[in-house]
Amino acid sequence: MRALVIGGGGREHALAWRLAQSARVQTVFVAPGNGGTALDDGPLKNLPITQPEALADFAAAEKIALTVVGPEAPLAAGVVDLFRARGLPIFGPTKAAAQLESSKAFAKAFMQRHGIPTARHATFSDAGAAHAHVEQHGAPIVIKADGLAAGKGVVVAMTAAEAHAAIDDMLGANTLGVAHNADGARVVIEEFMAGEEASFIVIADGKTVLPLATSQDHKRIGEGDIGPNTGGMGAYSPAPVVTPNVHARAMQEIVQPTLAGMAAEGMPFTGFLYAGLMIDAQGRPRTMEFNCRLGDPEAQVILMRLKSDLFEVLLHAALGTLDQVEKGAGLEWDRRTALGVVMAAAGYPARPRSGDAIAGLPAEQPDLKVFHAGTALQGAAAVGEGRPGAARTLVTNGGRVLCVTALGDNVRSAQARALAAVREIRFAGAQWRSDIGHRALKS
Repeated sequence: MRALVIGGGGREHALAWRLAQSARVQTVFVAPGNGGTALDDGPLKNLPITQPEALADFAAAEKIALTVVGPEAPLAAGVVDLFRARGLPIFGPTKAAAQLESSKAFAKAFMQRHGIPTARHATFSDAGAAHAHVEQHGAPIVIKADGLAAGKGVVVAMTAAEAHAAIDDMLGANTLGVAHNADGARVVIEEFMAGEEASFIVIADGKTVLPLATSQDHKRIGEGDIGPNTGGMGAYSPAPVVTPNVHARAMQEIVQPTLAGMAAEGMPFTGFLYAGLMIDAQGRPRTMEFNCRLGDPEAQVILMRLKSDLFEVLLHAALGTLDQVEKGAGLEWDRRTALGVVMAAAGYPARPRSGDAIAGLPAEQPDLKVFHAGTALQGAAAVGEGRPGAARTLVTNGGRVLCVTALGDNVRSAQARALAAVREIRFAGAQWRSDIGHRALKS
C-alpha cells in the first residue's frame, strides 16, 4: 500500500517515518516534504504539491490507501471535507471540527457550553475594550490571537505593558502573521493559570478515543524558559507531571466531554486531538487550548516511542473502526524516555535566516533519529533528480530546522544522548537549548 502525508515540517517527517515502518506500506509520499524526506533513500518520496484539489487528484490516481494531514492550515481550509466528498480515506478533522484550533473564540465558547475546565476569558475585536479589560484585571494575563499563528499567537503577559502591546499587535500590526478568521481580527484574553504544562494527545474516530503517550514541550526560546514563545524548542515523553490521577481526570473531564460535545453539535471529531493542559499544584488539569493535530516537537518524541503499527491504527480511525484497536492490544510503547532538542535557525523566532549549509548530521541509529523541519536540498529537489552523482547541499529553510531525538533509560540519559548529537551538527547561527527536560529532572 501507499500512504500520503500532507505537510513539510518535523511532525510530518516523523509521521512519514513511522508510517513507512508498517509491513503493509511500500511508499509514503510527503507533500511537499523537506530536505530530510528528500534525502531518504527508502520509502519516503517528496511530492511537490500543496493545493488540496491537486492532492486529491493524486490520491485518487495513485490509489493512496490513507492520507494523513499533519499541519493545521490544510485542516482549517477543509482538505478533509474535500477528500471525504471524493471517497478518499483521510485521517483528520473536518473544517467545522478544526475550529477547535483555528478559532480560539470558538474553542473557549465550546468549552463553556460543555463544562470543560479552562481559564476565565473574554473575546474582543475592539482594541479599546480589550485595553480596558486589561486595565480592570491587571497582569499577569494571557493574550491570544483568534486565528492560526503557527504556534506563536499567544503572549503570556507578565506586565500590563506587555499585554497592551500584544493587543495592539494582534488587532493591528499583526507582526505574528495571524491568519484571521471570517470575523476579522479578534483577541481572546484569559486569566493567568499557574501550574505546569503538559501535552495530552489522543487519536479519535468520532466515537472511540485512544490516548497517546504523554509529553511535555518547551515553548520559550531561552534556557530556563525565558524569552518569547516559539513553536517549541524541544520535548520529552513521558511527562511525569501527568500522573495516573491527572491522566484519568484529563480523559474524564476534558477529552470525553469534548468528543461528546462535538458529536452532539454535529461535528464529530476524527483526528489527533491535542489538549494543552495546565496542571495546578493539586493535580487538577485545565485546558489552555486545543490543537487538531499532533504537536511539534511532541510528535517526534511520541512517535519515537510508539511500537504499534501507526498505519493500521490511523486507517482504523479514518474508517471509524478504532474500537477494534481499543478492544485488541491497544497501543504499545517503548518503556524508555524519548527527548528531542530543536535546533533553530539564526534569528528565530522573529526573523529566521535561510540558506545556511548544514553539516555533521549523524547516521540514524536505533536510539537516535534526526527529524527535519526547516531544511531543503539545493542542487536537486529530491533523490533521483538531476545528474547522477550531482552535488546536493542541505540548507536551512525555516525557523525550526531539526529535532534531534534520542531514547534513553531516563530523562537525563536521553538528554545527554540528544545533546551529544546536537553538538556534532553544524550550521551558521544555530541555536538550541541544553536544558530540555529540566522540569522532569527536578520532579
